[in-house]
Amino acid sequence: MDGQIRTLGVIGAGQMGSGIAHVAAAAGFDVVLNDLSADRLNAGLATINGTMTRLVKKGGMTEEARAEALSRITTADSFAALGDCDLVIEAATENEAVKRKIFSTLCASLKPTTLLASNTSSISITRLASVTDRPERFIGIHFMNPVPRMQLVELIRGIQTVPATFEAAKGFIDRLGKTPTVSEDFPAFIVNRILLPMINEAVYVLHEGVGSVEAIDTAMKLGANHPMGPLQLADFIGLDTCLAVMQVLYEGLADSKYRPCPLLVKYVEAGWLGRKTQRGFYDYRGEIPIPTR
Repeated sequence: MDGQIRTLGVIGAGQMGSGIAHVAAAAGFDVVLNDLSADRLNAGLATINGTMTRLVKKGGMTEEARAEALSRITTADSFAALGDCDLVIEAATENEAVKRKIFSTLCASLKPTTLLASNTSSISITRLASVTDRPERFIGIHFMNPVPRMQLVELIRGIQTVPATFEAAKGFIDRLGKTPTVSEDFPAFIVNRILLPMINEAVYVLHEGVGSVEAIDTAMKLGANHPMGPLQLADFIGLDTCLAVMQVLYEGLADSKYRPCPLLVKYVEAGWLGRKTQRGFYDYRGEIPIPTR
């Protein structure tokens, strides 16, 4: 089955979707990048081109390889263009209702042999698979952000995922040069089950006045040797995504230790979502990020 994956469809041209399209095209796959509008697709292509151009300048990619990879990516604003894809990965916003609507609508446009995957960072693969016409050919393929730089990919089988689907997904990840790890289908899987509660606890420390934004991030960078402080990392991930994952953990595991911090909720309600809105735990509108607390 692995040898049959030649053409990849990616739904969502945002940060994650464009990153997946980037690494797949660079690895020799033909990619169809799908989103709702031409503006989003053009922004996704610009992101891919910008990242690849920086790689060329740093010697991590040749100009010829960049041009070849970009030539393998086509864009489409309808699911019909995904009909010949061997694997389609959904990389839309971390909202179960949105993802379920995508999958329930998508299947009519696909050939029967197409494999389906979600890049969800927390939502049940079994539940998402249940709205499709091929739950046995459905799997979680969770890339880390930023996709071109991060080595790990989590593979998550739903209860109906068959071994051939898992092997095909693993072969695909191997061909990308990434390292797969296998998680059971529990809320937030492995990485975010550990990472997001730590970020949420850092927000509680801020909320309770134990330390400032700068103090918390400095403490974890220098005291725990983290390359990035937890609040800086939350801004990079997106505070709306952090909140969505914590809500999945809280609802799915029914344990109060996963309760989202009220301050995290307040920032999201204010539209302060981190880097993508230029304001989160830091204000990014000037030359240097300034803590907002």
